[in-house]
Amino acid sequence: MRKRIQKSGHILLCFLVLSMSKFVRGQEHGDSTVIRTDTTYHPVFLDTALRIRNLNPYVTLHVDSTLTYQFEINKNDGKYFWFLRNSPVGLKINKDNGTLSFKAEKSFFLSGKLKYDYDYRVNIGVQNLSNPEERIDTVFTLVFYNTEIIPSRVKPNVNNTLYVDEGDTINFKVQCDIGSFPIEQITMLSNIPLKNYTVVKQCDDDFIWSPPYDFIKDNEKEKEKTLLLYFVGSNKFRARDTAIIKIVVKDALNYPLALQEYEYVRKNLSSYVLQLKYTFLQMDKRLKKTKGTRTTFELSSAATALGGTVFSSLPTDGQKTAGKILPGVGVAMVPVKESVAPTKQAEQNSAAVVRSSIKRLEYNLQNNSLLGEEDPDINTKAQNMRNEMKQIQVQLVDVPIDIAIGMTEEELNQYFNSPKVNKKYKMKKR
Repeated sequence: MRKRIQKSGHILLCFLVLSMSKFVRGQEHGDSTVIRTDTTYHPVFLDTALRIRNLNPYVTLHVDSTLTYQFEINKNDGKYFWFLRNSPVGLKINKDNGTLSFKAEKSFFLSGKLKYDYDYRVNIGVQNLSNPEERIDTVFTLVFYNTEIIPSRVKPNVNNTLYVDEGDTINFKVQCDIGSFPIEQITMLSNIPLKNYTVVKQCDDDFIWSPPYDFIKDNEKEKEKTLLLYFVGSNKFRARDTAIIKIVVKDALNYPLALQEYEYVRKNLSSYVLQLKYTFLQMDKRLKKTKGTRTTFELSSAATALGGTVFSSLPTDGQKTAGKILPGVGVAMVPVKESVAPTKQAEQNSAAVVRSSIKRLEYNLQNNSLLGEEDPDINTKAQNMRNEMKQIQVQLVDVPIDIAIGMTEEELNQYFNSPKVNKKYKMKKR
């Protein structure tokens, strides 16, 4: 019972405390009671930062179409200035109200000022005319597209038909006319296997090739051969375009090889001329020696005859007898002279023939000299020297040629062209 009374007192005490608190609150609010049913607060945010409310970050536009777009900001438009930076040709914006306008004319694309499928990053800005610090700069992307497909073409910078000689170099650039989809790779084909040429793989590559001298074989009847080059270009969709170049290769002289052959023949001919000059020198020396011996015998015979005449006119008998004997001695020396130093008419004729052959070969060497950097008659001249050398060798087949030369070329030429030798072997009028 006692516990119940204590509990009731506690309840009464709590009621009194609550009543007093309400009374106090009522006094603070002008004797009115305020009952709060919702204690959640909803803050109100003020839109103070400048921004564009309807900005589209990516815009696609068809060619030959017109674009009109009104940008909006969260402020009064009359106090702000609109502007563009890095804008493509033809794109404009109204500086007062932010109206973006553009007409994508096809002439812009044909002239190269605009491109298809290219991302143009356009900077757009809004500036407060009263407050320089209040501004906004942002970017949107503009892309132009075209549903009309313009094919790309492979276009070499030369005519379709070219003419070239063996050993010459042909060089041209493989260009491309860019259409809707550019050519990404080029494949080259030919009707004849080629060697030592530059491979064309993409646009603006150079094709360089030099036909070898054996491109046209010696057993082929035709002296020219046709080479067909196919340049096949393809884009990313594997659409192909082919350009054909016809190259007519003509048979030409292998001048480096012909020059080596010419120098070889000329060197052999010059060496043979030196051998003939040395042989002539030896023959002329032998003829000189024989002539000197015969001259000695002839002078001795003449001296004995003259001595006999002198001794015959002397008074003594012994001197007269000696004058009778001496002429007989001179006569007896004649057969001795013919026996010791006979006349070598054959050798004289052989030396004359050798000398005339040397003159012919020297004239042939001079007459078949090369003219200019590339003489077109080089093979003919080499053949002329070869034929002349063979004729001289056949003509002098019986003349022993001295291979070992103990003199220099200058010494041999000096002796061969000396006035005495020229006078001795000069043709005389009869």
